[in-house]
Amino acid sequence: MTGLHAPLRRSRSNRMIAGVVGGLAQYLGIDATLARVLYVLISICSAAFPGILVYVLFWLLTPEEEVSDPSVIVSR
Repeated sequence: MTGLHAPLRRSRSNRMIAGVVGGLAQYLGIDATLARVLYVLISICSAAFPGILVYVLFWLLTPEEEVSDPSVIVSR
């Protein structure tokens, strides 16, 4: 297998609220700003509720990334 990814984790370094979309962007290998814009547009097109529900579910079910890397800057 050639396309192995690291497990999906919420981002500590690229977060606005809980790091959900930042973590998805890292997992998919795309820019976090682009991922946020796409997430908001998809949420608006689907009447916003499913987007909020999916975000909360990812927040609750996705573990946060490890702090083992000293280059990770935690912004709170």
